Amino acid sequence: MASAETKREIKQMIVEQLFLPIAPEEIEDTAPLMDTYGVDSVALFSLIVGLETVYGLTIEESEFRLAYFLDVESIANFVETKTKGE
Repeated sequence: MASAETKREIKQMIVEQLFLPIAPEEIEDTAPLMDTYGVDSVALFSLIVGLETVYGLTIEESEFRLAYFLDVESIANFVETKTKGE
């Protein structure tokens, strides 16, 4: 399970990258981003760029799996796994 700090950072980044009219703490950890917040392929690309910027990651095309970006929890788990491996 991802840390609360990582999830908080990701929620903040999601609100900023997607210009959502809500506070980061209103985003539920397991709320489906596509269904709940209208994240589409363009928004998803924006989130990936945000993750690369915030965490200094390089996300290779071969690493992209929709399952990693379904909700805040899955994104946070992916980020923590990726940052531990680099």
